[in-house]
Amino acid sequence: MPSPAHPPRREGLGRSRLSIALVFAVHGAVTGSFATRIPALQERLHLSPGQLGLALVMPALGASLAMPLAGRITHRLGARAAIRLLLALWCLSLALPALAPGLPWLCLALLVYGGTSGMADVAMNAEGVEVERRMGKSIMSGLHGMWSLGGLLASTFGALAARQQLDPRLHLALAAGVLLLLGQLACAGLLDVRPEPEAEAPPRFALPPRSALAIGLVGFCAVFAEGAGVDWSSVYLRDLTGAAAGTAAVAYSAFAGTMAVARLAGDLAVRRLGPVRGVRLGGAVAAGGGVLVVIATSPAVAIPGFALLGIGVAVVVPLAFAAAGHAGPNPSQAIAGVATVTYTSGLIAPAIVGTIAQGSSLRVSFAVVTALAAALTVTAGALRTARGGRGEVAEPAAEVGLPG
Repeated sequence: MPSPAHPPRREGLGRSRLSIALVFAVHGAVTGSFATRIPALQERLHLSPGQLGLALVMPALGASLAMPLAGRITHRLGARAAIRLLLALWCLSLALPALAPGLPWLCLALLVYGGTSGMADVAMNAEGVEVERRMGKSIMSGLHGMWSLGGLLASTFGALAARQQLDPRLHLALAAGVLLLLGQLACAGLLDVRPEPEAEAPPRFALPPRSALAIGLVGFCAVFAEGAGVDWSSVYLRDLTGAAAGTAAVAYSAFAGTMAVARLAGDLAVRRLGPVRGVRLGGAVAAGGGVLVVIATSPAVAIPGFALLGIGVAVVVPLAFAAAGHAGPNPSQAIAGVATVTYTSGLIAPAIVGTIAQGSSLRVSFAVVTALAAALTVTAGALRTARGGRGEVAEPAAEVGLPG
């Protein structure tokens, strides 16, 4: 089991929780900044829905290829230095897509963008699981809530930039610089989790373990819906409801905003309902939101639909990562396994949505999204743990000697 080089005093654990929460927020802000400028990039490069779908495969492909490397990097550098490095690379990669002169270069830029995102994602989730373990209570939903809050704030600025027709190259370069600085400041209070001296280094690349598959399937359904909401919500409003660029960007803000609120409140809900019932309820809400999106003919119906979709899938990925991180002695490797399975959904979602839209319409694409959201009510049972049978993900506070 990894252990911090200098175990924090009781009062220092709160600082570590704040630091990792801010890291999550910065990571989400990079995603939010990019998502609101997708229509501008599509228009600038004259991409069809199918071509855009192909380009949007690349971030998930890059993440899936790079995530298994995160455990090795964390083992060698320690958690704090690894997160600092990987978060910096992720922030800098934000500027690349807007500089692409054509589709091939855009695909390459998004491959790098996704690879740095995935490695930083695994490292910061492993750090979050360690803080959760030491605190003795669920905090992962709240951390992912900070990710969504960062995405919401960044998407608000992105919507303003789109409304003012600010060149996406300037907007994303400025956002990259600001977020790079904020990310480095946020890393200062992280736990410096390091492996035991005799611990073997994880493999440079490993296939997901069997234990990750069932948990990953739950995340698969949620990430498909989440990826569709992130990448296609603004395009959906523009193309199917005739919304202007500024109004279309609000769809992502509604999706990210409700997801942020639901995740910030999610830890309390998980403690009351348990992960399984919480995910089943979320699946029903997400499916209801998907129905509104499919039938929408105006922004007034579509935007609330995306909002409900965000609420419904909010806690699923945090709970999947938490279940993985608590399932074995190596959180980074277990989380990387579940993340690889989960983000395979993100890999195929843009292509499926774009391909279906090319052949029929985005409405049919989001009917598929709705069906997968509804499937959460069936797959949620995988989040039960052998320890308690109710899906608990945190160690009792008494076992780690820290306040609960």
